[in-house]
Amino acid sequence: MDKLLESHLDCSEVRALWQQFVVSTETSIRTLDAQTIYLHVITYLTVTPWYNILKDYLLVVFLHKFLKSSLYNVRAYGVIGYPRHIWRQTSRATVRWLLSSRLMRSTVEKEVGKARASIEHDLILNNDCLLDFPTLPEIGLREDHIIEELDILQDVLPHTDWEDGKVSGAVYHGGEDLIRLQSIAFEKYSVANQLHPDVFPAVRKMEAEVVSMTLNMFNAPMENGACGTTTSGGTESLLLACLSAKMYGLKHHGITEPEMIVPVTAHAGFNKAAYYFGIKMHHIPVDPKTYRVDVCKMERYINSNTVLLVGSVPNFPHGINDDVEGLGKLAEKYNLRLHIDCCLGSFVVAFMEKAGFQNVPVFDFRVPGVTSISCDTHKYGFAPKGSSIIMYRNEDLRMHQYFIEPNWVGGLYGSPTLAGSRPGALVVGCWATMVKFGENGYIESCRSIIEAARKLRRYIEEEIPALQIIGDPQFSVIAFTSKQIDVYELSDRLTKSGWHLNTLQNPPALHLAVTRPSVPAIDSLCQLLSSTVKDMLNDPNVKPSADGTSALYGVAGSVKTAGVADQLIVAFLDTLYKLAPGISSNSSNTAT
Repeated sequence: MDKLLESHLDCSEVRALWQQFVVSTETSIRTLDAQTIYLHVITYLTVTPWYNILKDYLLVVFLHKFLKSSLYNVRAYGVIGYPRHIWRQTSRATVRWLLSSRLMRSTVEKEVGKARASIEHDLILNNDCLLDFPTLPEIGLREDHIIEELDILQDVLPHTDWEDGKVSGAVYHGGEDLIRLQSIAFEKYSVANQLHPDVFPAVRKMEAEVVSMTLNMFNAPMENGACGTTTSGGTESLLLACLSAKMYGLKHHGITEPEMIVPVTAHAGFNKAAYYFGIKMHHIPVDPKTYRVDVCKMERYINSNTVLLVGSVPNFPHGINDDVEGLGKLAEKYNLRLHIDCCLGSFVVAFMEKAGFQNVPVFDFRVPGVTSISCDTHKYGFAPKGSSIIMYRNEDLRMHQYFIEPNWVGGLYGSPTLAGSRPGALVVGCWATMVKFGENGYIESCRSIIEAARKLRRYIEEEIPALQIIGDPQFSVIAFTSKQIDVYELSDRLTKSGWHLNTLQNPPALHLAVTRPSVPAIDSLCQLLSSTVKDMLNDPNVKPSADGTSALYGVAGSVKTAGVADQLIVAFLDTLYKLAPGISSNSSNTAT
């Protein structure tokens, strides 16, 4: 360099010569490194026994997977969050081991036994005037006797007054006239089977129209191949969305270990899909103020195995809508499938803008990243129970939920959904309901339901300070919690007064899903809530009922019995199929 400077060369020439020197030096170093590495590899392979090479290879693969997994978990959970996550997982495993040990097994069985007895007492109802049929009667009953028994069953077994709107969701009643229409439709097509469209072409036509009408409600790009199928309910719609995402990821991206990322508030149907289809699930926390999923945290969990992102409009627990536009951008950025669960919101969320409500968030196919949407026609669409729609942006996505078997000896087999035979009468009832209501009918229904829900919210916020509304609910579900009273005890007291609200956990809360029958009953609920909360505040030392909701959730959530909630659920499900006490499944029936 000194000689170059002394020769009075132009500065640009000096710079050019220096750059050439640097480049040639770096090239030499890289070449030297490559040659050195090559020699080391050849030497290693030549002198090392094959079994040591295999051991070294397995060690490298293990370390690579371990480091990759560790880096991913640190990115997802955070530097502090990841050790906490490991601690929680270890603690749960330890608690489960302790609960199954001799030391605590008897205590756990005692607590679960109490809960089981309470569940059976509440669910297994009978009356001396009822006929019992643990086995087939030797001689079939006459039609008039069967109708009489149906009437007795309806009258003598205590049930919730859903007709008066005193139950959260559960019954989405469209009116007596609609019930009669649906009954006629069912009678006309009671033997129809959607598995055989050639035998029942009218059913095929009506199913296609039901799907098309729903797609248009959610602004689907029909010109670009938007499509869908009917299903047996919201859970099947969610299962199919997850199945489609899994198989799409396998075919188009070679993903053999699929994962999906969902909010903690997403419906449990996604957990069922993960269980059935072997999809790893990541639950993302919601913002503690808004109760919407944290989109930034969701992004941290995305990796090469991710096949599906999920959002809800609204979610079941709190009636809150997730940030669909934010999720859509995330899905587009990483080329992922995004499912929006509108099963609960269904025909309410679809018609809010047309009903005149302001600031309704965009959540449907108008958001570019949304690839599938589920909508329950048997909720606010008032169709017969067992009716839902799964919608896709294009036919390729829908095709991945199909099951096809061309080599079966029984013939070519294909089914669009999880079921084979499907009751055509239900889709006919859905079709009859939708064309009966029409757009104007659904708009008016949406308006009255949303106004009633917001009336309940305002009353709680203004008149019952001991209760706190969760998040900012804009739709038909209003959830509330309390820092001053036991909301589970509140639930039990409301139940004794004839009102059945849904109980939630994490945090403890209640919610009401407003339905058409609930609309005229909102004022009475407001007054009952106010008086019941006031009574509880005036007598704070009263202990909750020993077999009530508070006790049940206490068993599920206490440290002593943590990890046995699954046993309580099993007890509940087992009870559904038990006969009343004193009735044997082997006893003969003498009814005639």
